[in-house]
Formats: sequence, structure tokens, C-alpha cells
Amino acid sequence: MKAEVEKVIKEIQPSIRADGGDIELIDVTEDGVVKVRLKGACATCPFSMMTLQFGVERYLKARVPQVKKVVLV
Repeated sequence: MKAEVEKVIKEIQPSIRADGGDIELIDVTEDGVVKVRLKGACATCPFSMMTLQFGVERYLKARVPQVKKVVLV
């Protein structure tokens, strides 16, 4: 599952980088929790949680059904 998540994160990165930020995959647990780190402008953005939940998490769940949750670390 980690390889699938990595592939999807790479698909998301250009959109996040266009706004001056970045996303780094830290880990994928056996129970479907994806741990990521937001960097650059996204690290301090007040809307980063919205981006994470309504953008990254939604997209990951649609592309990799085993994903249950995305969390920041």
C-alpha cells in the first residue's frame, strides 16, 4: 500500500508546490493511516488542515481505498 500512496502523493505535489508548499510522506501504517508532513508555505498556512482533509485525504481515499485517515506529523 505504501507504494500506491507514494505514487498518489507525487500526483498531488505539483498542486501544492504551485502555492509555495510541499508534502512529504512519512509513513503508512498497517491500519491505513497515512502520516505526512507539510512544508514550505503549507507548514504555516491557516488553511493547511482544510487542504489536508478536503484535498489530500479525499484524493488519497479515492485512489487508494485502504487509506482510512491522513494525519500531520
